[in-house]
Amino acid sequence: MKSDIQIAREAQKLPIAQIAGRLGLAEADFLPYGRDKAKIAHEAIAGLAGRPQGRLILVTAINPTPAGEGKTTTTVGLGDALNRIGKRATVCIREASLGPNFGMKGGAAGGGHAQIVPMEDMNLHFTGDFHAVTSAHNLLAAMIDNHIHWGNALRIDPRRVTWRRVMDMNDRVLRQVVVALGGPANGVPRECGFDITVASEVMAILCLASDLADLQARLGRIVIGQTFDRRPVTAHDLGAEGAMTVLLRDALQPNLVQTLENNPALVHGGPFANIAHGCNSVMATRTALALSDYVVTEAGFGADLGAEKFLNIKCRLAGLQPDAAVLVATVRALKMNGGVARADLGAENVAALRAGCANLGRHIENLRRFGLPVVVAINHFAGDTEAEIAALADHCRGHGVQAVLCRHWAEGGRGAEDLARAVVALAEGGADFTPLYPDEMPLAKKIETICRQVYRAGQIEFLPHILERLEEWERAGHGHLPVCMAKTQYSFSANPSALGAPEGFTIPVREVRLSAGAGFVVAICGDIMTMPGLPRDPAALRVGLDGDGHVQGLF
Repeated sequence: MKSDIQIAREAQKLPIAQIAGRLGLAEADFLPYGRDKAKIAHEAIAGLAGRPQGRLILVTAINPTPAGEGKTTTTVGLGDALNRIGKRATVCIREASLGPNFGMKGGAAGGGHAQIVPMEDMNLHFTGDFHAVTSAHNLLAAMIDNHIHWGNALRIDPRRVTWRRVMDMNDRVLRQVVVALGGPANGVPRECGFDITVASEVMAILCLASDLADLQARLGRIVIGQTFDRRPVTAHDLGAEGAMTVLLRDALQPNLVQTLENNPALVHGGPFANIAHGCNSVMATRTALALSDYVVTEAGFGADLGAEKFLNIKCRLAGLQPDAAVLVATVRALKMNGGVARADLGAENVAALRAGCANLGRHIENLRRFGLPVVVAINHFAGDTEAEIAALADHCRGHGVQAVLCRHWAEGGRGAEDLARAVVALAEGGADFTPLYPDEMPLAKKIETICRQVYRAGQIEFLPHILERLEEWERAGHGHLPVCMAKTQYSFSANPSALGAPEGFTIPVREVRLSAGAGFVVAICGDIMTMPGLPRDPAALRVGLDGDGHVQGLF
């Protein structure tokens, strides 16, 4: 089998104008970035208002393991398969961050014969959206320190500035820094630090904004810190939102590319799936829904994080109504959840698979709590045995859902046609989507509801000052906001090594943050890193150009 990059380089890509034409877009509706990618113009998006909406399909997965699940690959394969069976389908996914690409995770454009291209561009600078987010974020940071330096008319307390700086790279030494050293000409010294760009509230805002006016209003609501008398200070107070919007104007326009089978794909935005909501942009999703019969999108990590936030945050804030959910699982990952070491996953082990299916079953139950019909996609690996696949399918039947064996990695859309037909049947049968909690529920109760009903925690541990902070935000008018849970993606609990379906554990809420511009409150549970470090053997050591000038080692 050829490698992902070999397959991608052999793709017969169509000019981006032809892909745009398949969506009904005219030449004036998009802005080409070379021959194979483009941005859909603001004016074209505004002209789609009032159009009938297609059906929205969410692709999610079991908790991620080193064995791999293939959520993005399945998303792309399903999009291609829907087109093959006569549906006009568009794929919507997030953009990739440079940090993971040069660290450990690698690229994010699918795999095998279910990929989005141009994958090299998508996994590097693409159309510059992440650079724009980085610049807008750091402009606000510079304006904060500049305001303090030139007299501090707002009386910002330097000790209580919460707005950090960002860069799109893994760099652990920047997590905590001291700025403005070197004397009065360099500003007022204070502690600060860097997060990775995908953890920026500006990234979350970009992905939740409905248009340029909404983007600017949300940027203005960003809370950057407090005054000496503990009043919140916003980006609007500093007059920063206008310039930030200018930097983000082009970045807000969704990026149009194509799959290996020349079907349209919108790749836009990239918020962290733990510290933020982990979904592609509202702009891209709404645009695709107005131009397609079906839109296939995904949410980051497992369903306990990504799907929960997609449904409780993105759908709530954007007024989206999903029609069905696809839950991706692999035999290998379920055996790992059942206690099999990674080195032993190649051997048949039906007992371990059945034990690991507890994780799958928990996610099925959770998705049904939202009123969504569910189908399980078994992402096929060559070593899977018939007995293991049969045991997995039997477990799904016990939960009243269908499991469909999918071979899109090896066969492209043809290998996911059965899944496409199952998805169409579910979507046409109707959904009864309801978020997990109402807007008016108190913030602490919203956190507790997710912990108990989605994670199955027995106890939620709030420190006293956290409850006081939540009550303070409620008094300030933020009590209606949804909550964004930040915890490990590897387990339902806050312990990444607790695989399967643990229950009765304690969730420690150690910090809460107000993302007033994005429109949610973040609850940090356990140790969550907003600036990753490079591993001992980073992928960057293998990245370079070959003799023909092609990128190698990135995938």
